[in-house]
Order: sequence, then C-alpha cells, then structure tokens
Amino acid sequence: MAKISKQELIRLQKKFGTDARIGEEFGITRQAIHQLRKKYGIESRTASNPERNREIVEMRDAGKSIAVIAKKYDISIPQTYRVIKETAAPKKTSKKKK
Repeated sequence: MAKISKQELIRLQKKFGTDARIGEEFGITRQAIHQLRKKYGIESRTASNPERNREIVEMRDAGKSIAVIAKKYDISIPQTYRVIKETAAPKKTSKKKK
C-alpha cells in the first residue's frame, strides 16, 4: 500500500474529493484509500452532507433511478443506497392484531 500520511490524505481529499480519484493518482484502489481513511479516523468528505443527502432521498421518492442519482452526485450506486437508507425517515409499520 502507498505510504500516505494522515495530513497528506486530508490534503488529497480536499484536492481530489473522492477515494477513487486519490487512488488513481497513486495507482492504487479506492478501497485502499478507504482503508487508510478508516485507519487514520478521517471521515469521507461526502459523509455528512445533509442537504445533498436530503436531495438524494427526495429524488428517489420522486421516482428517479439510483443510477441517475448516483451519476448526478458523482457517487457510487452502493453509496447512493447507503445515503438513502441512512437518511430516509423510518417507515411506519402497521401493527397486526392478534
């Protein structure tokens, strides 16, 4: 794995934005950068973006496809699902009578 310090990773995150772009610069995978972020305790730049996350949920509720939403926000399809799952209000379940 590439030798990237915590400070350098923070700087690269600001410059390139995504783990994938940082990985491309160093010739390593997005997952390797993700593991470094976790090791150093650095949160993803896009992790706490409540306005964007709310917009993603609204688009999905309006019937937009996950692929269209992911492309618009330049995030992966699995990340789009995660944002929706973590942001959307919990569904109310009906109680069954016994």
